[in-house]
This record gives sequence, C-alpha cells and structure tokens, in this order.
Amino acid sequence: MESDTQGIARGLRQGDVVFLATLVEQYQYRLVRYLVSLSGRRDGVDDLVQETWLRVLERGGSYDGRSRFEPWFFRVARNIALDSLRKRPMLSLDSEEEQGRPAPSCGAPSPYTLAARTQDAERLAHSLQALDPVYREVLVLRFQEELSLQEISTIVGAPVSTVASRIYRGLATLRPQFEGETA
Repeated sequence: MESDTQGIARGLRQGDVVFLATLVEQYQYRLVRYLVSLSGRRDGVDDLVQETWLRVLERGGSYDGRSRFEPWFFRVARNIALDSLRKRPMLSLDSEEEQGRPAPSCGAPSPYTLAARTQDAERLAHSLQALDPVYREVLVLRFQEELSLQEISTIVGAPVSTVASRIYRGLATLRPQFEGETA
C-alpha cells in the first residue's frame, strides 16, 4: 500500500494538474500564512504563492516521498520568498542579532501558551511581526505549522542547535509581552 508521501511524490513526478489542485486546496492556507509571517507583510504574497505552486509543479520530481512533504514544500516557498526579499532591501532572514535579548525564565508557560489561554491571537500576531524575521520564521514553523526541529533545520538550512536557539530566543523576546496574563 502506498503511503501519503509516496502518493504525493508520484503525483508530482507525473505532473498531474488535478493532483496539484488537491495539494493547493490542502496547503494553500498554510502556505499563505507562512509567507505572510516570513515576509512580514500581506502585499506581494499572492505572487509568492503562485510562484511557489509553479515551482512545485516544475520541480516536483525532486521530491522523493521518503520524508514528509511539508519540509520540502516549505523549503521551496522559503527559497522563493528569500529571492523576493533579496530583490528589495529589507532585513535578512539569515542575519541574527543577539544583543539585547532577554534571558527566558525556566518553567514558565511559553508566550504561545499564554496567548492561547487569553485568546489574544491578534496581539500575538502583532508581536510576531515585531520580531526579527529569523526568530519569527522558526516560531511560525514550530508552533503554527507544527514541524519538528529537524524539519525546520532542513527548511532554513541551519543546524538543529541553531534552530532550537532561535526558538528559545524568540520565545524569550515574546515572554515579557505576555507575562502576567492569566487564563
């Protein structure tokens, strides 16, 4: 019996447009959400989404189906977004400024947990947009897209320890904005 990943790989290798439409339906919302979070803005994301799907169709044969589809897919989207960001001067997703980052407190709930308890998603979204892109990206992939550290490492092209550090620092930066909130 064929696994989901093998079925996706087969459909992409065949260039099946009907199959691609199914993938678009399944992943469109996640792709838009990821690209908006990655770029920090909504305008221009539709072009990035369209380019991502074209690239998935063109290069789908490179997905082998041995691992989950999401890391491969988000890596394609990330590369397109980075190309777009390089064309216009903005903050680099690959730069990391370590100065002035507060140390997280141990054992306390994460800012994501606190935001979920208070149902303050809009405030969390605004806080995420204020984060350095390098932290925002890994937090979105980890907590919204629920990818593993290894999968995120594959997407961003950084060691797992760097991904973990970026998550840790991103959460530490968010923590002061949500401390004192109760359920």
